[in-house]
Amino acid sequence: MSVTTKASDAVLEVQANVEAVQSTLVEVADKIWKLAELSLEEEESSGLFIDTLKEHGFTIDSVGTSNIPTAFAASYGSGGPVVGVMTEYDALPGLGNEPVAEKTPRKDGKTTGHGCGHNLIGAGGLGAAIALKEWMEKNNIPGTLRVFGAAAEEAEGAKIYMARDGVFDNLDACLHWHPLSVTTPWHAKCAAVNMLLIDFNGKTAHAGAVPWEGRSALHAAELFAHGIALMREHLHPTARTHYIYTDGGLAPNVVIEHAQIKLFIRDVNRPLVEATTEWVKQMAKGAAMATQTESKALVFCGMHDLLPNKPLADRIYEHAVQIGLPEYTEEEQAFAKKCQEATGAKPTGMSDKIIPPFDEPPALGGSTDVGEVSYMAPTMGMLVQTCPAGNNVHTWQATALHGMSIGHKAMIMAAKTLASLGVDLFTDPELLAAAQADFKQRKGDYVFKTPLDPEMKRPMGLDGIDHKLHEGHDQHLKQLAQDSAKA
Repeated sequence: MSVTTKASDAVLEVQANVEAVQSTLVEVADKIWKLAELSLEEEESSGLFIDTLKEHGFTIDSVGTSNIPTAFAASYGSGGPVVGVMTEYDALPGLGNEPVAEKTPRKDGKTTGHGCGHNLIGAGGLGAAIALKEWMEKNNIPGTLRVFGAAAEEAEGAKIYMARDGVFDNLDACLHWHPLSVTTPWHAKCAAVNMLLIDFNGKTAHAGAVPWEGRSALHAAELFAHGIALMREHLHPTARTHYIYTDGGLAPNVVIEHAQIKLFIRDVNRPLVEATTEWVKQMAKGAAMATQTESKALVFCGMHDLLPNKPLADRIYEHAVQIGLPEYTEEEQAFAKKCQEATGAKPTGMSDKIIPPFDEPPALGGSTDVGEVSYMAPTMGMLVQTCPAGNNVHTWQATALHGMSIGHKAMIMAAKTLASLGVDLFTDPELLAAAQADFKQRKGDYVFKTPLDPEMKRPMGLDGIDHKLHEGHDQHLKQLAQDSAKA
């Protein structure tokens, strides 16, 4: 594809705005990296974003958005177009590592880590938002810029609840990005998914003396799991089903009263996932009938597939080419090569290529709650290399890379790229119209419906967390009330 690398004055201005706050963005990214708070527990991390946005003139519209204490929404401006920017900030368990190119536990004993780079996602989105806001304010650009604190992407993502509650309903477009081992527009499909808890309840008894008086929930779970294995032969090749036993009893000499399986169902779209989900629910009932137990199937979390957008992918690629990849020092390349060697990969270091968007977006096996947003409005992201080839996210190597200068440089490139596309969305009605047309064509006549079961009022993971807001969050809520009273 033909690419022009000449940027408009407005685009150059927002890129300079990113550079002006680079030290702040690195500081935020490093603080979030050190905090490494797990999904739904990101109280200090979300508070840091809220404070930084307020310092830069944003209005904090809500804290604890959609009944999730660590989610928030902020905005600047008024009227249309309305452009959103996503931030994420949750870490992963078991991936804590010092920012060194070898597997080294953190000196402070913290075992969680940003192996998916959400510290960079958050800081990069923050940088794009600040740069756009400064440009809008200086040049009297009409429109509304919205920033979403999308907590818990690694678990029961906040975007799922925010989409259900209409938080994204008035968006004209939305921006996001993600660290990876390549640099390319995120012009790809991600899988839709349902996450289910399958509970079986039986009757306890002495397994040796009077087993006939009991009914084993574990037998029901085993029969159900066997059914899943047989079902796989008859699913579409794009389907994935994977599960674990979360409860199988405590003692073999007691007939098991309760058993539970956690099951994921993935496929290329919601209709296929929903069809398989109904089949799974039938199997749970059948296994319960066969063992004279009772069953319950709960969809506690679900996500839509991610809709690509070709006009936005082409435009963000132009900006990425104009910005160019970061320049790496010899020390940084040596760091990357050492990370590659740790996994047996060829030590080639960081790439010097930006991959154009595919004409036909590939289907990826993973899932993301960004999919919910992509059914609300045209949505486009950038994948930026933070890991060298042979390494990838969700590893200790990624945690290390995301806590040092290689990660910082990727984050700055992402912020510039998103801000540049943001300028176009605010000033180029033809691009926005093309993006909207592509969005409508891909969505077709599908009507968005939340995958969540009606009884899910908030993420299930909050039940295991003392979710009373800490003093810092209480202060944010009080300040928000005071700001509203003054308005």
